Amino acid sequence: MTRLQARPATEVLVATRGEVSLAAPDYARTKLLAVLERLDEPVLAVRVKLTQEPNHAVAKPSTAQATLDLNGRPVRAHVAATTMQEAVDLLQDRLNARIARVRTHQRHHRHHTEPPAASGREHRPQRRVLDAEERRIVRHKSYSLARQTIWAAVFELEAMDYDFHLYTDAATGCDSVVHHDGATGTYRIVSAGPAPEAEPGIAVSTTAVPELTVADAVSRLDLSGLPFVFFTNGETGRGNILYHRYDGHYGLITPAQ
Repeated sequence: MTRLQARPATEVLVATRGEVSLAAPDYARTKLLAVLERLDEPVLAVRVKLTQEPNHAVAKPSTAQATLDLNGRPVRAHVAATTMQEAVDLLQDRLNARIARVRTHQRHHRHHTEPPAASGREHRPQRRVLDAEERRIVRHKSYSLARQTIWAAVFELEAMDYDFHLYTDAATGCDSVVHHDGATGTYRIVSAGPAPEAEPGIAVSTTAVPELTVADAVSRLDLSGLPFVFFTNGETGRGNILYHRYDGHYGLITPAQ
């Protein structure tokens, strides 16, 4: 008897956007069920989103995203490819890798090992290029920041397949962000207050975080060419992130007051 047969089947909910083929949702369900079949932990929910970009000039127009609730621990993966079948295949592989990261986190807390190297970003969706005057802040996400250690923040980043993660440092109480350092292939922590104590394999920036208005942050993001800008909001005194979305517009993340 397989693990999947030994427990109630988890429904894989698939949503589509754009001209996704009729066969793609069933293919995605089959691939995600293969992921679940390998797990011992209860899986409480699985959601998949398949998106077909209408712009034929985009090199990787097919994107696939999955989020599963692994016994109360959300795990996410997000990929892009030239075809939807390839995207779903990559999604299966990347989701397996995310689950492995969660287990690595658990082993770290038991054995105090160093964190794994930052995972590859080669299959990430491509950002649509819009002229500066076309870009708008189309998403503003505000939530209560988790108070986390550096280790917990790194593995939140990995488990959720994020490019960056905004959190409150447990040691300093300051708004901070962890992100992948493309130059070194590791992780970097930036804090809006005193720099936290460095951990093995994780770099801590000593550069001061700028105090900006949101409008100033937009200008800095456009000029820098970076994927995001972490700044202290001059009005609230809290750490904010302004970032480039894949649709070419901006997103803004702020702590709930």
